[in-house]
Amino acid sequence: MDWSDEGIFLSGRPLGESSLIAEILTLEHGRHLGLVRGGRSRRIRPTLQPGNMVRVTWRARLSEHLGGFNVELMEANGARVLDDPRALAAIGTLGELVKLLPERDPHPELYATTLHVLRSFGEPDIWPALLVYWEYQLLQELGFGLDLSACAVTGVLEDLIFVSPRSGRAVSREAGAPYGDKLLALPGFLLDETAPLRETDIAAGFALTGFFLERDVLEPHGMKLPSARERLLDLLSRGQAAALSA
Repeated sequence: MDWSDEGIFLSGRPLGESSLIAEILTLEHGRHLGLVRGGRSRRIRPTLQPGNMVRVTWRARLSEHLGGFNVELMEANGARVLDDPRALAAIGTLGELVKLLPERDPHPELYATTLHVLRSFGEPDIWPALLVYWEYQLLQELGFGLDLSACAVTGVLEDLIFVSPRSGRAVSREAGAPYGDKLLALPGFLLDETAPLRETDIAAGFALTGFFLERDVLEPHGMKLPSARERLLDLLSRGQAAALSA
């Protein structure tokens, strides 16, 4: 059996002298593994860079087999950011967190957001917020979505600036004011993509999604947030500090 699809190359591990087992997030077939013969050769290696968009054809005798990939480059997203440590850390974060998805389970909306993040690296003031939204969407896809539709206490729909760490539901400014030190900040861009970004929004967004990813998804399996994510947050923090002192 066989199929063709578009996908985003995530990672590869060597097999033998010249081949590798590739992990690719595909549009219609989800996170999928396959053998790329000669995948470590000079000819194919530039194609198999994390973040690159590829056209893949998968073939196997039976559906449960590992199968093999034929891969063609569509967009060299990874190659365009080789000199950008923040973008490289973001690609590493995407590649590690997407492994939380069940294998061969399609998630077309998350795939589209992943591609949007990768294509936005030329806009350094925008893509960190997109990556926060990607993590927020990942929580939804994993069944741990946050409810940001209304205040958990009063039911009001406006002035939502907190999230309860206990329930994952939004809390309004008025209702949350007495407990502000115990609640998580809710950046406005997660509610309205046209909202202006404040200086603290990116850090607050990553703190929010990171809290629920760690508590609900990773810790039950003895896992931690990726080291690439820690590196990214450090780079973003240093970049903001430099901008403020300039």
